[in-house]
Amino acid sequence: MKISKLQDKTIVITGASSGAGRAAALQFAPHRCNLVLAARNEVALNEIKDECESLGARVLVVPTDTSDARAMIGLANAADDWQGGIDVWINNAGILVAGDFDRTPMAVHEQVIKTNLLGYMNGAHAVLPLFKQRGAGIIINNISIGGFLPVPYGAGYTAAKFGLRGWSEALKGELTEWPEIYVCDLFPSFLDTPGIQHAGNYTGKALKPAPPVYDPARVGQEMVNIAQHPQSNKYVGSASVLLKLSHAVFPELTTKITAFVIRRYLKNAEPIALSDGNVFNTVPYSMAAHGGFGLPGAPKAHRKYIAAALFTGFLAGLYLFKK
Repeated sequence: MKISKLQDKTIVITGASSGAGRAAALQFAPHRCNLVLAARNEVALNEIKDECESLGARVLVVPTDTSDARAMIGLANAADDWQGGIDVWINNAGILVAGDFDRTPMAVHEQVIKTNLLGYMNGAHAVLPLFKQRGAGIIINNISIGGFLPVPYGAGYTAAKFGLRGWSEALKGELTEWPEIYVCDLFPSFLDTPGIQHAGNYTGKALKPAPPVYDPARVGQEMVNIAQHPQSNKYVGSASVLLKLSHAVFPELTTKITAFVIRRYLKNAEPIALSDGNVFNTVPYSMAAHGGFGLPGAPKAHRKYIAAALFTGFLAGLYLFKK
């Protein structure tokens, strides 16, 4: 099912209250589609609802915890009943946690898995029967380059993201008998979103994303493009491709260097209180699309050259570290 025009199509976006999900909603809205926005923070959802309606979209807000399988079935049914069926389902909701694996409570690791892995599985499990009934549909999974690149001090997050990539590949294999049902995976690099401000933090240090940091609107636009022209995998930002390649060629060294860089940063970062962040409950702050770590706006060509330079230096560091 290829959608040349998005007008009047129904798009479900989880994690729509902030970050990439909110950016995606704002990218879809001018196409005058039907947006179903889901997240735990109902206040933030209603704010983005007003913005999207002003841009021409019809909007249905459905407060939902993606880690709750029954709630996701409720979301799918509400969206399916609203405007005559779901066309695109975007799995996007996710949480971040940083800290030594053994110093981070297992309940936190478990919730990261429930949200970042089972949340996506819950979404697909809820919508696939509807897509199979219609014989068509598009699932977009916003996985991140974390599906290929391990993140030391984010072991639970890495477990979920690696699991997501494997689950999605298996699902694509199952659906080869359904040629009009697409599963499309997005692998963006680090984004300028509030996600890291919402993160569970057991490091005792203030967190910042690693450069280069990309505009989440770029991910939103890629979601729009994939909804119109589905493709199995899409890497957003040249840094994501380069990081994937680095780990493919030098897996052990890439992991060691990544850990070294994180430890060095944490050693010099400002102290901060330990926090669960938004792991178990939504938070009432920083619900914008952008996190304020970069310059919001359209991507510029020179960023590719910056990413290439960073990758060259990264490989040089790998070589020296090996020596």
